Amino acid sequence: MILVIETASPACSVALLDGDVLVDERHERVGRGHAERLLPMIEALLAGRRPGSILVDCGPGSFTGVRVGLAAAHGLRLGWEVPLSGYSSTALLAAGVAGAAGAGGGEKACEVGVALVGGHGQLFVQSFADDPLRPLDALRSLLPEEAAAAMSVRRVIGSGAAALVAARGFGVAVEADARAADARFLPEPLRALPPRPIYGRAPDARPMA
Repeated sequence: MILVIETASPACSVALLDGDVLVDERHERVGRGHAERLLPMIEALLAGRRPGSILVDCGPGSFTGVRVGLAAAHGLRLGWEVPLSGYSSTALLAAGVAGAAGAGGGEKACEVGVALVGGHGQLFVQSFADDPLRPLDALRSLLPEEAAAAMSVRRVIGSGAAALVAARGFGVAVEADARAADARFLPEPLRALPPRPIYGRAPDARPMA
């Protein structure tokens, strides 16, 4: 079984997967309380079970949330001696859209944009195609007006979706937090990232000359 950890968004979210099957999940919008909620949530989810591997969200998203999830994942990996890999929060949100469309039995959306609130008024943006789910462009951190010009996908999901759609004047915005259970819809290449932070933008601090 796979333990999935997601703390890059305002939600604290964990899931237990058996292959691509959801065994159980816990999902709670905590804002900034990830450090206090994550380990008790994992303990309640596992109920004595021990996963064979761990999958963790590397970002982008909340700086503190990303670090909390990665620190917990690395600690559990050492304690359990199991493999650890990562995925991106943008891919997870896109996977949730693809999975929901497939479960509904209707026609899948071919493309979806992901927009997340970043720092300094910018948005983390990336576009994905479906069937198979794959990125159409690289992750970027842009002002809403720049993101509007750069992203042509009509449907946008994420905490920054409304700001992006408002900036360009058309499209459909779906505000949502990432959910660990949606990792079951991620294809293997998107769940095999090195377990280290994806910050999405250059650090604010600069070395002194």
